[in-house]
Amino acid sequence: MSVVLYGSQSTASLVVHWLLIELGVDHELRQLDFDLGEQKAADYLALNPAGRVPTLIINGQVLTESAAIAMHLADLHPQAGFAPAPGTPARGDYYRWICFCVYTLMPAYRSWFYPDEPAGEANIDAVKTRARVQLETAWQQMADHLAAHGPYVLGEQLSVVDFMLTMLMRWSRNMPRPSDSWPALVAHAARMKARPAFAEVYRREGISDWA
Repeated sequence: MSVVLYGSQSTASLVVHWLLIELGVDHELRQLDFDLGEQKAADYLALNPAGRVPTLIINGQVLTESAAIAMHLADLHPQAGFAPAPGTPARGDYYRWICFCVYTLMPAYRSWFYPDEPAGEANIDAVKTRARVQLETAWQQMADHLAAHGPYVLGEQLSVVDFMLTMLMRWSRNMPRPSDSWPALVAHAARMKARPAFAEVYRREGISDWA
């Protein structure tokens, strides 16, 4: 199987890279330099017109969107047990929390890191204030859930949701109130960061913070 991952350090490609290592999938990593605008180069836009990462190519099939790729990898490697069986109650919870990451956390982060996008330069402060409220509200919800139903998001079953969540928790590390402010989230992050593949993806990407 031919697998190529296009990514960039500390972006949403991290979760895909981590899962590829976790699953033992041989792959080629092609890191794009955002400072040089490589994600906007014509040859890359031909693969991913959004000019974002990750892009994963499996036997010629081009896949984009980090959560979609992560779920697909779990389905391709059922032996890992990273996704509940289709049609089960746990599968419904799995979809729920994946969508929580995609529809609640990720858009709020987008507003925090790129506050000029929604409403222009004049409204940056207001956008960031709102994004912070959204993120902290979401983290409280997840902390409450983990405290009641942990240790993982789906209870005893480790799933793709936990990998997504850990990546998104890391993104808050320099915010006024990072996810580490919630004990239940700290405990979850510590459990995930103790996995050997986490250290390995950090090594390969040259990351040292939030370890």
